[in-house]
Amino acid sequence: MPALVQPSGPAHTRILSIGAARGDLDVPNDDLVGPIDSSDEWIRQRTGIVQRRRASRSIGAVDLAVEAGEAAIVRSGLERSEIDGVIIATISNVAVTPSMASLAAHRLGLTPAAAFDISAACAGYVYGVAQADALVRAGVCRNVLVIGAEKLSDIVDPTDRSISFLLADGAGAVVVGPSDHTGIGPTVWGSDGEKWDAIRVTSTFEEYRNNPGTVAWPTLRQDGQTVFRWAVWEMAKVARETLEASGIEASDLAAFIPHQANMRIVDEFAKQLKLPDTVAIARDIEMQGNTSAASIPLALHALLEERPELSGGLALTIGFGAGLVYGAQVIEIP
Repeated sequence: MPALVQPSGPAHTRILSIGAARGDLDVPNDDLVGPIDSSDEWIRQRTGIVQRRRASRSIGAVDLAVEAGEAAIVRSGLERSEIDGVIIATISNVAVTPSMASLAAHRLGLTPAAAFDISAACAGYVYGVAQADALVRAGVCRNVLVIGAEKLSDIVDPTDRSISFLLADGAGAVVVGPSDHTGIGPTVWGSDGEKWDAIRVTSTFEEYRNNPGTVAWPTLRQDGQTVFRWAVWEMAKVARETLEASGIEASDLAAFIPHQANMRIVDEFAKQLKLPDTVAIARDIEMQGNTSAASIPLALHALLEERPELSGGLALTIGFGAGLVYGAQVIEIP
């Protein structure tokens, strides 16, 4: 029997470029407070959100993905033929199948790139970067486009006080490619299915189909206290484990870019990690809202737009959400 050939790739990868697409609508707190019998002050104190960006009805999650992906491709300086993998992290695909990634790859002129979606909620982007890093280093792909894309306004119940006022729309994209040094550190990831229902949809599509008129269209809900405690205490441990696995200290970081779930969680994270004042902390949630899989690349993009001198420094990224799932890695800022 002849021996099979196994490809091999470069020893290291890094993020080559980044692109972003934000919803075209600014939605201030005052636009949402009526149905939840709340106030602008209550939302600001509870979440740190002043407004969130949402997309018009005619704009889908795939449209946002294509816009962000195009920007990342152009900034990478690569020919489209050099990008042979597309990964989209999303919970917003309007079809169970086919994947959003296959359509986005076509619209971006990347055919015949391999294309697939992953469902890891707010940790999805970190999962996508981990897979892209592995694919390039294994020699399976030369360069991979990773996109976090969400249109969460499609699965919002405006009367729900647990999560509706948090959610927003947008997409962030990066190109992962070869490097002469380590630009993406080891990924620390995992799941806790015991808390599977802490963030969930209100019903399955089967329940919706079989109970017409009595079961509403599925929308997102969360057990806020469970999620807050888990995120603050358990994810701080994961963040510290990621720094240790990467061989660095918190003081070596240029930036900290957590999933933009809630400003109180971001601030508590920083306190738990004892981040020095020299570390820039992403707080994109204030004006963008929570965009699940898109939140980390959008926050990275916003931070770079505001502070371009951070380019080349190290950033700790960590995502966590429905599942419950989590993932973290230290990356070199593009």
